[in-house]
Amino acid sequence: MPISTDVLFTPFRLKSLELKNRIVMAPMTRGFAEGGLVGKAQADYYRRRAEGQVGLILTEGTVVDRPSSRNEAGIPFFYGDALEGWQDVAEAVHAADGKIAPQIWHVGAVKSSSTEYEPDVPFESPSGLFGPGKARGNVMSETDVADTIAAFASAARDAKRLGFDAVEVHGAHGYIVDQFFWAGTNERTDRWGGPTLKDRSLFAAEMIAAIRHAVGPDFPLILRVSQWKQQDLTARLADTPDTMGDWLIPLIEAGVDILHCSQRRFWEPEFPEIDGENGLNFAGWAKKLTGAATISVGSVGLATDFINVFSGQKSEPQGIEGMIERMERGEFDLIAVGRALITEPDWVEKVRDGRFEEMQSFDPAALHSLY
Repeated sequence: MPISTDVLFTPFRLKSLELKNRIVMAPMTRGFAEGGLVGKAQADYYRRRAEGQVGLILTEGTVVDRPSSRNEAGIPFFYGDALEGWQDVAEAVHAADGKIAPQIWHVGAVKSSSTEYEPDVPFESPSGLFGPGKARGNVMSETDVADTIAAFASAARDAKRLGFDAVEVHGAHGYIVDQFFWAGTNERTDRWGGPTLKDRSLFAAEMIAAIRHAVGPDFPLILRVSQWKQQDLTARLADTPDTMGDWLIPLIEAGVDILHCSQRRFWEPEFPEIDGENGLNFAGWAKKLTGAATISVGSVGLATDFINVFSGQKSEPQGIEGMIERMERGEFDLIAVGRALITEPDWVEKVRDGRFEEMQSFDPAALHSLY
């Protein structure tokens, strides 16, 4: 009997955001923004995914206006002269009946794993650490912290002004927001640090509150979070549901509308010791604890997780029955698809039409062009 994909193609509405389906294009660094600027190549790239019926497109990470906010030369800015190009991107997606949100980002102390790029000034982070015991860059002063919060709020305000449908803050994967969360990179003894995860969430909560003030009550705000870090794939911020609630609930109260919960493999249970091997995943627990809408993400439609990309490994298509079952029981609201949409801009249409036999494998060579 053919699998029913109806749950994926039900509309989703939250505040001013109205989506025709539940499929999100995950943000993926592409690195083709020469001089930090985007142009026709990026507009065409995102337009093709809108034409392929993606419900919501999240852009590649775009950095805020801080001196060392990016760690590769091809990462786009989301300030200054770059904004005109981003407006063209949003208009191209809207002309194809799509919806789009920029992901705004600051890499903190994370050096690129693939290039030798160095910013003009040292990296900055909560405690001048890349990982536990690993120094890199400068410890952020109170002024640096305040200016970084202001830079995120300004970028979000620009996203709304340019006509984007929402904005996402990158708070995951060991970058600057996550470096405040993680005890291994936040050793501060002032109000931006502390012994508990709730203490260390203050920076993110203050940033979210500033963004909410900048964009008003109705503009949707998404926050991407993760347990794992690129510095340590086994890292966990929250070992129990209570700790996860202490972490995430204040962020919802500060103004987050949707939590984008990143796992390497979305099908893995977050707390199997509580609800078993088929228990709720990260997005499921986040939704249960906070009541907020959630996006799940992690190797959707492919057999291996993205870490394999860095060793040049291909990934074969994988069935989506498990993901559909989780959505049908209301575990999470939206599902984000990454690498499959780089290879196949029409992936969503193939799912809708049941053309699973046409699904392609993912080849890391696809990362070397912007199609």
